[in-house]
Amino acid sequence: MKVWWITTGEAGFRTQARGLAEAIASGAEEKTIGLKAPWSLAPPAWWRMTLKGLDRKKDVLAAPWPDLVVSCGRRAAKAAIAVKRASGGRTLAVHIQNPLAPLSEFDLVIAMRHDGIDGPNVMQIDTALHDVTPAALAFAGKVWRKRFAELPRPLTGVLLGGSTRRHPFGPAEARELVQRLRAVRDGGGLAITPSRRTPRDVKAVLHEAFGDDPVVYLWNEKGDNPYRGILALSDRLVATGDSVSMVSEAVASGHPTAVYDLGGGARHALFVQNLVDRRLVVRLGEAPFLEEGGGVNATPDAIAAVKALVAKR
Repeated sequence: MKVWWITTGEAGFRTQARGLAEAIASGAEEKTIGLKAPWSLAPPAWWRMTLKGLDRKKDVLAAPWPDLVVSCGRRAAKAAIAVKRASGGRTLAVHIQNPLAPLSEFDLVIAMRHDGIDGPNVMQIDTALHDVTPAALAFAGKVWRKRFAELPRPLTGVLLGGSTRRHPFGPAEARELVQRLRAVRDGGGLAITPSRRTPRDVKAVLHEAFGDDPVVYLWNEKGDNPYRGILALSDRLVATGDSVSMVSEAVASGHPTAVYDLGGGARHALFVQNLVDRRLVVRLGEAPFLEEGGGVNATPDAIAAVKALVAKR
């Protein structure tokens, strides 16, 4: 079975599309596209012509067309529609998130509940899709167990994101995070990993606070990334709320999770509030960790839905 997964390259989009596509077909091909004006602004009637507006420095979409295309992101949605139309409708099109396009163009739309869309071909989910499988966590646990062995329990893993357009993650927020982590660590250790999006001045605050603490592991961004090891081995997790994907992966790990809510617009607020209402997370510092983790993972259900769609062909 020939499967493409299309994004414009953003990490959050890639994680979701890859996690779904590679579960359907191990040889799924990544297609990273760029879409230039005026094609990026074209109305739906012209979207078959989208293929002519692709950035030639990136992947070009051409026949032979795949059996299934998985897309994530607004511009990728337009490209997926163009592929489906160019194939004469033979290509199944599955989009992740709100495509901001007519839902009827897709065979299946897998949308976050806070996207607020519904229809006969829409599957609503509470957490984002990803590729952090139980097998991947088991492997990461084996790799990192010795390196975390000297950190006292309970071990609190901390997953750091970055700023959003409306809500900065700066030194003031970092100092508040340090205070809240000190308040909840219960004599245990911390394992902290920044991401590529974490601002330099935020990392400086954390190094000043925890750099000399013998029971804190603070990744210096050299060598292997401990992200999955932290997901696997922590007793509870703290994730900054700017990243829907990161929070979703923390919830799926099965460990009690707290969100350090930096804000991020109305959709981020709805996402976090939905998880709080469903008792899948708490907000860091506003409530104690739940006794058990939610362990909610939307990815297996999405995989099953796509496999059922394929089987009907």
